[in-house]
Amino acid sequence: GYQDDNIRTQWPWRDWVIHAFNKNLPYDQFLTWQIAGDMLPEATKEQMLATGFFRNHKYTEEGGVIEEEYRIEYLLDKTKTFSKGILGVTVECAQCHDHKYDPFSQKEYFSLLAFFNNTKELGFEGDVSVSKPAKNPLITINDEEVKSILSFINKKDTGTMTVSVMGELKDTVRKTYVLNRGLYNAPTDLVTPDVPKAILPFDSSAYPKNRIGLAKWTVDERNPLTARVFVNQVWQEIFGRGLVKTTGDFGMQGELPSHPELLDWLAVDFREHHWDIKRLMKQIIMSSTYRQSAVTTPEKLKLDPDNVYLSHAPRVRVKAELVRDVVLASSGLLVRSIGGPSVKPYQPKGLWEAATSGRGVLASYRQDHGDDLYRRGLYTFIKLTVPPPSMILFDASNRDQCEVKRSKTNTPLQALMMMNDPLVMEGSRVMAEDMLSKKIADQAAVEMAFRRIIARRPSEKEKTTLIGYYNDQLKLFTEKKLDATPIATAGEYPTNKKLDPSKVAALAKTIQAIYNLEEAITKT
Repeated sequence: GYQDDNIRTQWPWRDWVIHAFNKNLPYDQFLTWQIAGDMLPEATKEQMLATGFFRNHKYTEEGGVIEEEYRIEYLLDKTKTFSKGILGVTVECAQCHDHKYDPFSQKEYFSLLAFFNNTKELGFEGDVSVSKPAKNPLITINDEEVKSILSFINKKDTGTMTVSVMGELKDTVRKTYVLNRGLYNAPTDLVTPDVPKAILPFDSSAYPKNRIGLAKWTVDERNPLTARVFVNQVWQEIFGRGLVKTTGDFGMQGELPSHPELLDWLAVDFREHHWDIKRLMKQIIMSSTYRQSAVTTPEKLKLDPDNVYLSHAPRVRVKAELVRDVVLASSGLLVRSIGGPSVKPYQPKGLWEAATSGRGVLASYRQDHGDDLYRRGLYTFIKLTVPPPSMILFDASNRDQCEVKRSKTNTPLQALMMMNDPLVMEGSRVMAEDMLSKKIADQAAVEMAFRRIIARRPSEKEKTTLIGYYNDQLKLFTEKKLDATPIATAGEYPTNKKLDPSKVAALAKTIQAIYNLEEAITKT
């Protein structure tokens, strides 16, 4: 929301995305379903659910607002998300007026917006079993339907749930106007749905002027952007930097591709092989370019300091959600179930209360327990106005708008989080208990912990340093009687009361030190 968040049941759309990638849904279908799944012939609930993509923007529930003003805001968000996220171009600069040297005019901007202007934004809670699915902005999915069409969702509650999706107005076409200076109450010229001609003219003889037509235009083999933009996004995900560095801006204001021929070849090859995402991923990951060593030389650093020309393998910090996953997976705490409602893991007490007005159902944070504490970062509940601090510190998006590339920062707060976060402390304790319960010798336990976290053997220097640190910690907890209880009982995961708390605490502190190595959360 804009001020006070409320709960929106959009996690089924998130699970649909996971399922689509897992079953390798071709990218052209992946886009078509999300743009116009509700308008497909005999549309299934899964196809309708996919259109939730365009309903993930902020909503206001404030009383007394001008509904038309916010409806236009929602349309502007949809247009920006489509152009930036799918086409890799920024068109919002034309929202207020024309720019002399810009290929996109204000008229073209609002013509593109017109494709989304016929949706019923302020709707009712309709049940698709008794109403035409393409006409409702909300669908209701009962528990049996969840099991039959979205079996990948591990849903805890029963009954029904309502999910925001797209839906066309019934028996009418809403008129779209160019808005002077982008103001909702300043309409000027009437426009019809159309696309920026500089990209690819819209063939109205082949495509209807609605979201179905927009979807077909988007995946048309003559469209020069769609395949290139997605290939570049995948390359960025793998290498940490796209072939076009400005991922959301393929225009003249963005950077030119570092390897234009490679980008063109990958895009055409991707399209000619039926938009197969898994094939594309394998093709890049199995390449000799990706399988290089990340070790650099003075010559490489001099000639290619930013690794633009891929002189060595990428070395980048994992994303915020994966920092959590690294700890969960290596410690053995990870709950591997897929899908389901978002969860609320550990978070500083009083944060929501201090940072919000105190109104609404999300005025206070109610932490989950049991398995829900150990789900992947992907499933963490996000409150837009107060995102999880452990993720924001590592540059996660707060999800209030479309982002195609995250910023990268290095701050002392990140180190402090890894030193003091309850999950890191708990994961260290659980791993220590696991090794001690198996009666693994101290030195072997330290080496094993290093391999589980860093995924390589420690050097002799690293081994000596860590063993020395472990012995120092053990001395603190035994000879100097430092209280081991807070460390030996960290977190809610059941403790092994048969083990010596001093040894558990000493080994846990050593493991925590390994988690604090830069290499622990860096992909090489």
